[in-house]
Amino acid sequence: MDIDQTIAKTLGFPKPAYTVVERERRWLCGEVPREQIARTETIIDLYVTGTQLRLREARLLGGGPPMLRLSRKADVDSRTRLITSIYLPEHEFAVLAAALPGRRIRKIRHRLKAPPGVVLSADEFQGELAGLRMVEAEFDTEARMAAFTMPDFAIREVTDDPRFGGGHLVVNGLPPSTS
Repeated sequence: MDIDQTIAKTLGFPKPAYTVVERERRWLCGEVPREQIARTETIIDLYVTGTQLRLREARLLGGGPPMLRLSRKADVDSRTRLITSIYLPEHEFAVLAAALPGRRIRKIRHRLKAPPGVVLSADEFQGELAGLRMVEAEFDTEARMAAFTMPDFAIREVTDDPRFGGGHLVVNGLPPSTS
């Protein structure tokens, strides 16, 4: 982990062995580049009220076992966060999904072909956020994140705009201007 341990403890992550560092940038995008899609999944995120917890259900389009997890995230800064997750079997996931209070976001996520050390995804939001399309890139190193250029199908970067984070979107909806 390359995060100062004092900061990690302050954010509620006292044991680095159970923590992952996520480095991420986000952009608004127009059309999803269909020719770059490697796989597609449906995602339903439940943002648990009053917490930094998110319950995620991800199902591959075309079938396969679901990926079900409960995660806790805390921002170190707008591009870096700490995450810890518990992967769940369907019956335990169902208990939590029924019992936990919160708000849901639904989206279609397209994993795109990307260079080594980068995970590139284009999200098409559903429901109240329909029409919002964002592309996000996750990086294995800070250097890769700094060197990465905006994808050619992206419109503008919103990494440093908190209105485009999942927790903000689920509570406040679409920001007034998304183009």
